[in-house]
Amino acid sequence: MKRHILSVLGYMAATFATQAASHFLLFQEHYAAVSMLRPNPNFALGFASMIIQGTVLSIILARSEPKAMFDSVKLAWLFGVFLVSYIALAEAGKYTVPDIASWIGVEALAGFVQFSLAGVLIGLAHRKGVQ
Repeated sequence: MKRHILSVLGYMAATFATQAASHFLLFQEHYAAVSMLRPNPNFALGFASMIIQGTVLSIILARSEPKAMFDSVKLAWLFGVFLVSYIALAEAGKYTVPDIASWIGVEALAGFVQFSLAGVLIGLAHRKGVQ
């Protein structure tokens, strides 16, 4: 149980840090140009999403019995490809984003960083010795 709790917390930390930096620091103008975004996001829904995603990723990782840290990162990348393909491609196709190429680039980069960091943190939570 401790592994799963640490995994979820690690996923939440990686996701919040990456997305907050992306939205509020690094690419603030990029997101400000998207008219569909709320000026005051509902963080409770975002946290609920992170808890669900982190729980699913932790359960799958525990059942896959990774042999090395890089196995955890690869699994996180697979989840990242699954999730970010929607965010980067489908959202750009159905919402009015200022520049499709820029949207895809920013979202793909943020997703890569987020899921790389999440893979490391979740891998640490599932390493031998953590009960």
